[in-house]
Amino acid sequence: MKIKRIYGDAAEDDGYRVLVDRIWPRGLSKEKANLDAWMKEIAPSHELRKWFSHEPKKFPEFSQRYKAELAKNEEQRRSLIELKERLEEQNVTLLYAAKDEAHNQAVVLKEIIDEM
Repeated sequence: MKIKRIYGDAAEDDGYRVLVDRIWPRGLSKEKANLDAWMKEIAPSHELRKWFSHEPKKFPEFSQRYKAELAKNEEQRRSLIELKERLEEQNVTLLYAAKDEAHNQAVVLKEIIDEM
């Protein structure tokens, strides 16, 4: 499983490309995104995203709150299982729009799926 910013070019070894943002990335066409899926439902809630505001110092708490959201939401858990199962068949790349490559929801999702 890989994570990468959606604004970069798709690569041959990306495999299944899935956007994990709730909001469509600004200025990006659907063709350029080259997506296999857009899992809006797996993204952090609007309230959590707004609270986090991509502030690196808040990332540890964001990660905990996001994991708690994912644990209590059945639809989100099903999406995580779907991604884990897909990994058994092919590469999976989680795509995000944030500028910060180390502090975003894709990092948290990869950690969770790796632990499954």
